[in-house]
Amino acid sequence: MKNKIIFKVKEFNNIKEIIYNSADVYSENIAFVIKNKDGKNISYTNITYKELLEDVNRLGTELFSMGLKGKRIAIIGKNRYEWVQVHLANLLGGIISIPLDKDLQLEELTTSLQRSKADVIVFDPKLLEEIEQIKQKDLPNLKEYISMDKLDGYKNIKELTKNGEEKLNNGNKEFIDYEIDENKMNILLFTSGTTSQAKAVMLSHKNIASNIYALQCVEDIRPTDTNIAFLPFHHIFGSTCMLLMLADGSKTVFPDGLRYIKQNLKEYKVSVFVGVPVLIEAIYKAIMKEVEKQGKTKLIQKATKISNLLLKCHIDIRRKLFKPILDELGGALRQVVSGGAPADPIYVKGFNDLGIVEVQGYGLSETSPVICAENFKLIRQGSVGVPMINNEIEIVNKDENGIGEIRVKGPNVMLGYYEMPELTAEVLKDGWFYTGDLGYFDKDGILYLTGRSKNMIVLKNGKKVFPEEIETIINRLDLVQECMVFGLEDKDDNNDVKLSVKTVWDKEIIEEKYKDKTEEELRNILWSKIKEINTTFPRYKHIQNLITSYDELIKTTTKKVKRQEEMKLINK
Repeated sequence: MKNKIIFKVKEFNNIKEIIYNSADVYSENIAFVIKNKDGKNISYTNITYKELLEDVNRLGTELFSMGLKGKRIAIIGKNRYEWVQVHLANLLGGIISIPLDKDLQLEELTTSLQRSKADVIVFDPKLLEEIEQIKQKDLPNLKEYISMDKLDGYKNIKELTKNGEEKLNNGNKEFIDYEIDENKMNILLFTSGTTSQAKAVMLSHKNIASNIYALQCVEDIRPTDTNIAFLPFHHIFGSTCMLLMLADGSKTVFPDGLRYIKQNLKEYKVSVFVGVPVLIEAIYKAIMKEVEKQGKTKLIQKATKISNLLLKCHIDIRRKLFKPILDELGGALRQVVSGGAPADPIYVKGFNDLGIVEVQGYGLSETSPVICAENFKLIRQGSVGVPMINNEIEIVNKDENGIGEIRVKGPNVMLGYYEMPELTAEVLKDGWFYTGDLGYFDKDGILYLTGRSKNMIVLKNGKKVFPEEIETIINRLDLVQECMVFGLEDKDDNNDVKLSVKTVWDKEIIEEKYKDKTEEELRNILWSKIKEINTTFPRYKHIQNLITSYDELIKTTTKKVKRQEEMKLINK
């Protein structure tokens, strides 16, 4: 089973065609909103699709004039308009774009610049200290440092854009006339690296454009939508979603930070929200916490049962019934898209019960990224949907339960890992990309993930435990902010492992509900709850050991736990 085309859209070969089409069809639509802060005074600048293309062409013209045609430009900083402008100028001019994580440690940032052979780095001034330190290292390839804002001693994007405008007005069409080779590497993207050194993924225009087309065919994104760019653009899910919104003529706004997400949803009347599960779950928890404070939990539960019964009769009153809750999120939020990792089905159902369509997708940096997704017509609780229209997915090396490794073939599969031929050969075989993820198809051809093959715990009796399955349940406990399930060497049986969990205390909940309890009492309460969970699983999946902590688990910037790093702490 594959996604069926719901929306008929035009397929483009490259991102340049997509951007030019949107600048024509959605010329006066607002592409981006920039918030300007001057003390307590706040104003907004709207950038139309026509203006966006003009800004990109002006900047690109100047980059070509600087001798950067065919070169490599790294971008580092938070999500903002200048980030988009530089990335698009790179793509539309065949300059290799290298998005970098703004939270990288100095050593890793330096290594990434060296490995990618970046000629230029465009940076947010907030990272000036790191940039100054990198300058002292005198990297052989890196010749130019450009600030996103005006900064003494550095060229800046506004200045370069203005210079490019003059050159365009004088008839310089070299950048505008540049012809895209859609099969050539145009993006060099570092993976978040939860287990080993980050790999540099080589992506082409064709990779990204084919994925945008597949998404447009099935996902309900409208020219009237307002999207909030919370996912970091340096991550492929974030940047492809940004381009998807541009392809569909939507408006994109920028968040002020995690603390202000509810405020921003109201401020901009956000209608579409794309995020990773940890963020989406946090928003839902915040909603339900407010409901509980108001003593309306039972009322909401009854209302949900009634609305779901009516829904079976094709009568949908959810958005009217739950209007006070929806108003807390700005009143316009109609769709939530979750990706990056499987979301807890409880929160997925929770959003859908309120009348907000919550769909999940699955993909990787190596697949540009989406290979499988739900849509508003196909939602199956706990699944990640069905293959995209231009993907083939197979499960190989299945066990007795039909669980095996997921492999994929399609135009969105990467060119390979940069300067890592052996590693590329390990994952790319006969056109198939071997994901390293484990899953199974149900009888209807809908895909379910069970975990990463590298995370799987194999017990002495040969039984396999997927930690993600147990983590989802333990994370629902009110005392737990997050957790990690792992195998610890059993001192009584050197050939076996003891299934263990490390939990992080939810400090807010402790303060609200358990502030009179000692840590030992808290641990006993938590342990008794975990024992209850054990009774719902086969004996070989029982947690036998508990470690607690007040410190957050070590994670990548896309909120994936770095299990190897955590194990080093546990084994100290």
